[in-house]
Amino acid sequence: MAERKYVLDTNLFIRAFRDPASNTELQRFHSQFAPLEYLSAVVVQELRAGARNAVARRALDRHVFDVFARRGRIITPSAQAWADSGDVLGSMVQREGLELARLSKAFGNDVLLALSCREAGLVLITDNLRDFQRIARVAEFEFSPPWPTPSA
Repeated sequence: MAERKYVLDTNLFIRAFRDPASNTELQRFHSQFAPLEYLSAVVVQELRAGARNAVARRALDRHVFDVFARRGRIITPSAQAWADSGDVLGSMVQREGLELARLSKAFGNDVLLALSCREAGLVLITDNLRDFQRIARVAEFEFSPPWPTPSA
C-alpha cells in the first residue's frame, strides 16, 4: 500500500508564522513527513499575496517555496481542475443557494485546492474543516485536520 502524501493549507503556514507553538507543530510535521509533503501553487499564491513587503517575499521563497521547488514538489491545478472547480461552484449555487457575487476569493481557492489535491492523490491538511466539509458534499476529496501521525 502506498504511503499517503500531503499538502498543507495556507492557514497552517500563516498560523505558524505568527505563533511560536504553531510553528513548533509545523516543524514537527515537516520533520516527520518531509518525503511525503507537497506544496500547492494555490497556497503559494495566497502566501505571496499576504507577504507585506519584498523582504517577506524573499523569506517565503527561501524558507518555503524554494524548498519544495528544488524537490519538484509543487503541484499546480490542471486545466481540468479549474474547469471542475467551476462545476463545483455551480453545483453549490444550485444545491445550497451559494451566491457567486458574495463568494470570497479564498473560498474559490479552497475549491481549486481541494480538486487539485484530489487530482494529484494528496491529502489536504487543514483546520478550515467547515469550508472543506461543505466542498466535500459536492466533490469527493481527502482532507484531515492537523496533525496526522506517521503510519507504522
